[in-house]
Amino acid sequence: MSIDRIDPEGMRFTGMSQASAADGWIHVSGQVALAGGALVGADDPEAQADQCFANILTVLAAAGAGPEHVVKLVCYLTERSAYAGYAAVRNRIFAAHPPASSVVIVKELLMPGLLMEVEAVAWTGRARTP
Repeated sequence: MSIDRIDPEGMRFTGMSQASAADGWIHVSGQVALAGGALVGADDPEAQADQCFANILTVLAAAGAGPEHVVKLVCYLTERSAYAGYAAVRNRIFAAHPPASSVVIVKELLMPGLLMEVEAVAWTGRARTP
């Protein structure tokens, strides 16, 4: 079994991969509301969720997958009130193929202003070819 590291253009960070893929499984690192290194949607849960999921979809596409392949989501929220915005975006993107999903309320995330971080696990049923 080989493990592929997935790092789309402009999303590479030292010491981590945006995703790891092996034997058809893709584990996407937690995605936050950052685009071009800047916070998107300060104090706006739906805007932050839109950016989190845009990042997830970018990583999945680089791995040869799409939203229909997502089998599990985990969202970490810093405020219970942010759930409605997160859920609205999640439900829109995954309306046709809803994955298993968990939401955890946490005290804070690494960067001030972040309301959520979203992880995804996908399965394509096939090994990735470079």
